[in-house]
Amino acid sequence: MSTSSGSGLRDAVSGFFQEYGLAFVMVASYFGSGSVFIASSAGVRYGYALLWAVVGAALLGFMGQDMSARLGIFGESLMTFIRGKLGETGALVVSLLLSVGCVAWALELTAAVGKGISILLGGAVGWMPLAVLTGLAAVVTGVLNYEGIERVMTVMMLTLLVIYLVVAGASAPDLGAFAAGFVPSTDTFGDPSALTFAAGIVGTTALWPNFFLESNLVSEKGWTDADDVSTMRRDLGIGYAVGAITTVAIVIAAAAVLRPAGYTSLETFITPGRALADVLGQWAMTLFLLGAVAAAFNSIVPIMWAPAYMIQNARGKEADSGTREFKLIYAVGAGIGCLSPLVTILFGLSVVDMILLFPAYNGIVGLPITVVFLFWALNDSETMGEWTNGAALTAANLVLVVLALFLSATSAPSFFETVTTGGF
Repeated sequence: MSTSSGSGLRDAVSGFFQEYGLAFVMVASYFGSGSVFIASSAGVRYGYALLWAVVGAALLGFMGQDMSARLGIFGESLMTFIRGKLGETGALVVSLLLSVGCVAWALELTAAVGKGISILLGGAVGWMPLAVLTGLAAVVTGVLNYEGIERVMTVMMLTLLVIYLVVAGASAPDLGAFAAGFVPSTDTFGDPSALTFAAGIVGTTALWPNFFLESNLVSEKGWTDADDVSTMRRDLGIGYAVGAITTVAIVIAAAAVLRPAGYTSLETFITPGRALADVLGQWAMTLFLLGAVAAAFNSIVPIMWAPAYMIQNARGKEADSGTREFKLIYAVGAGIGCLSPLVTILFGLSVVDMILLFPAYNGIVGLPITVVFLFWALNDSETMGEWTNGAALTAANLVLVVLALFLSATSAPSFFETVTTGGF
């Protein structure tokens, strides 16, 4: 490559990140082991029939991020708003309650990465020490400055896109059934189990920590007035398109390969990789598991950034990812994520239990709390001034609030029963 062409590429990359990239941090946050497992399971159980839910989930995720970004641009960060309404003590209580959910996510994600690497190594090393090393690696990665994290997350998400598109392409999907899957069918709406999976796809995409992050991070991109809203929305469109296409590719691989091979359910996010090896060859398993491991690790950093932003804002401080205090809060939270082996030893929960239960806790507790406050903030004239939601945006945003409350109410009983009986 000539010097001029290399310089041109660097300038193009630098120009892209000057305007865009924040959405890739948000998408990397939600696209973890839970997303891989749920998308694979949907493909195995229902073929292509739930592809419409993937598109709907991406649109809802876009909507939530758009709300959060507009709050940050025209008002203030979400936790700063909560502090203004509840006072410092109330805001700290909310931030600590929500931070428990983030730590639970970190525990699940380090366990998932450890398990995936252990299998890739042929079981030569157990998942527990690998989970500890994963947590430590996340601590080191997460104390980078924002620009460094943004570029790492973008590269990782684009890599995941390529990995799963390659696997999906080799699966030779039925194009007619694939196209039909983007249209909801009466059979799907008549099946409560299918609707539960559709809700799960939505729940892993509309990730509540992102709503706190985006309201803080718009300032990192220099988005500060009405002229920046269109750029912000283009950024979200690019990021969520990548996330949705990657999820669709996983559904395709499961529907085109695993379902015809006789699989009716999956034990864990690792199972599809093993099954793909039987049909497509070892390369498919390796690629699939590398993607799953990368996705899980990718989620740890932005999810654990959320408590650092929330706690700082709850205390009335301007959160800055470059400060020593911010990095300390992040490092402590992510470091606790190293302790996932203790969860298994002390509570008897397997890696699969953690992958399913800990995100569920966040859907039951974290998501409804967050979207209620976010909806309140966007409709509060004292905060948003002339930029409060109009009637159309209020109606659209209300869909996210109602869905979050519905998911919480319907999922809570089975969640607590599972926890109290020692897992699945």
